[in-house]
Amino acid sequence: MKRRDFLKTAAIAGAAAAAGSTVIGCSSPSIYNVNRLGSARMKLSWNPYEIELRHTFTVSSFSRKTTPDVQVKIEFDGYTGYGEASMPPYLGHTVESVCAFLEKVNLEQFADPFCMEDILAYVDSISEGDAPAKAAIDIALHDLVGKLMGQPWFRLFGYDAAKAPATSFTIGIDTPEVVREKTQEALGLYKVLKVKVGMDSDKEMIETIRSVTDVPLVVDANQGWKDKYQALDMICWLHERGVQMAEQPMPKEMLDDIAWITERSPMPIFADESIQRLADVRRIKGAFSGINIKLMKCTGMSEARKMIDYARAEGMKVMMGCMTETSCAVTAAAHLSPAVDFADLDGNLLISNDLFKGVTVEDGLLRLPSGPGLGLNPL
Repeated sequence: MKRRDFLKTAAIAGAAAAAGSTVIGCSSPSIYNVNRLGSARMKLSWNPYEIELRHTFTVSSFSRKTTPDVQVKIEFDGYTGYGEASMPPYLGHTVESVCAFLEKVNLEQFADPFCMEDILAYVDSISEGDAPAKAAIDIALHDLVGKLMGQPWFRLFGYDAAKAPATSFTIGIDTPEVVREKTQEALGLYKVLKVKVGMDSDKEMIETIRSVTDVPLVVDANQGWKDKYQALDMICWLHERGVQMAEQPMPKEMLDDIAWITERSPMPIFADESIQRLADVRRIKGAFSGINIKLMKCTGMSEARKMIDYARAEGMKVMMGCMTETSCAVTAAAHLSPAVDFADLDGNLLISNDLFKGVTVEDGLLRLPSGPGLGLNPL
């Protein structure tokens, strides 16, 4: 065996062996024979899909019943990695734009899928934007490499799956009757509820939920409040009613006003629309208490992990969020969840036509699959 092949084999075996004792009940890792590298090439394919929501989803700026989506696969030497691009309309991406980006990607030039940094740097260099399409490739590549290594990604990241937090369950803006119904459906299943606010009905929403349960709440204004004094008054009112944190209280352009609110707020203020990628963390530092990371905005798991580490170094709190997604992308985000403070990973729970079984919720807590890669099972 050549020295380079030996070092690569030893590194992979060492990583898998080091992780191998952290989860009870997992089978022995099946490590890919790196001597086969060079005899196969990665094949990228994709298929448009439409996600159907169980209920009409309303936030401060729009309502929708479906979400456009593109399902992605990377095949390599008999292994398949799954990925996904979800495109809520407000982000400006479409099925057409995602497919047009994927047409430009040539993964067959790479003989070694373990060179993930090089592959993802190449994908990122193709365009300035297209974050959902890049995330789909990143997720599929992680799934593929994890399968080649025979390990789930939370172990490869060095995380303890038992530290995965509770996920909030989202209740969109609606009539008191529907809000009450959704809240009652969530009772006993979730330890935290996330409430969409940012409209004139905010107090009615909260009071309706509080008539049903005293479970802890978090809120997301989705840039809906426009006056910093009124926003701070609302935040203080919410805090008195058991709300633990607030996301994106004002438009992302009003960074100085948000910083003013954060300085005076009795609870943490998290960035959502104000942040997309790693470079944004430095830009918003001081204006927010924490950040909400979403794979569809940051280009995937690789960049998300860098954002977690940087935010921690800056003393900021971290939330792992999602869009309306199948269990493919939600499970990818869940593998990072043991490293964050809050999780809002319920996108797969809001839809009626999931394609995979992956992360589950038990007693409100995220339960990560122990299978290799993302641990997905296609339905």
